[in-house]
Amino acid sequence: MAALIWPLTRILGLIAAAPLFGNSSVPVTQKIALGLLLAIIIAPIVPALPAADPFSMAGLLIVLQELLVGLAMGFSMRIVFAAVEMAGEVTGMTMGLGFATFFDPQSQGRSSAISQFLALLATLAFLAANAHLVLLSALAESFSTLPIAATPLNAGGFAQLANWGGQVFAAGVQLALPIIAALLVVNIALGILTRAAPQLNLFGIGFPITLATGFFVLMLTLPYLTTPFEHLFNEGIEMVRKLPRQWHVGQLPPAKTKSGGAAEK
Repeated sequence: MAALIWPLTRILGLIAAAPLFGNSSVPVTQKIALGLLLAIIIAPIVPALPAADPFSMAGLLIVLQELLVGLAMGFSMRIVFAAVEMAGEVTGMTMGLGFATFFDPQSQGRSSAISQFLALLATLAFLAANAHLVLLSALAESFSTLPIAATPLNAGGFAQLANWGGQVFAAGVQLALPIIAALLVVNIALGILTRAAPQLNLFGIGFPITLATGFFVLMLTLPYLTTPFEHLFNEGIEMVRKLPRQWHVGQLPPAKTKSGGAAEK
């Protein structure tokens, strides 16, 4: 039971938090079935498990730790898509499409039309680059780099995950910079035009111009989005691989005991 439950917990944690796999449109039964299938495949290559009853307090703590590891690995990849969605939010607000919001089933909130469009493009690029298969491969490798153990994790991996979130959101702003720069020039020109001719209705002519300019620049940048998307996916996969190594380095070694039973210092 332990050889199946503990790997399954880490796998289900990643499936719940990772993009594409954890989408709310995917039925829960299919997520569990996928997790069981992956656990059956990965279980034979899992290193030696700790000698603990899976239904004891120590076994439940291992389950909680494995769930936390899987959620962190999936969340590190989810941040990449959050950066793309942030680029769409900034772009939509700059274009004047802040009112065009829809319900996002992934985040259970409201997101702009441009944000959902870029998120859909990122999902298609994610599938086209076979990044979902590479993510599953990194999950299988994590059982070797971070074996299932009863030793606690250190806080270094979580600090690295927080720093990764800041870097990726900076990349999201960089994705939106071409459209923001173009619309900044348009807004400056409209401001000068309104100053020269105060009788012009800025809201009547400014909104169509900024909207058309935003869509035009977005159309020009679409063919070049493949490279930054692949770069973000590669960095996300590399972060998924780095987190188990960081936690493995910080794990506490098991205490050695003398023949008399007293623990060595």
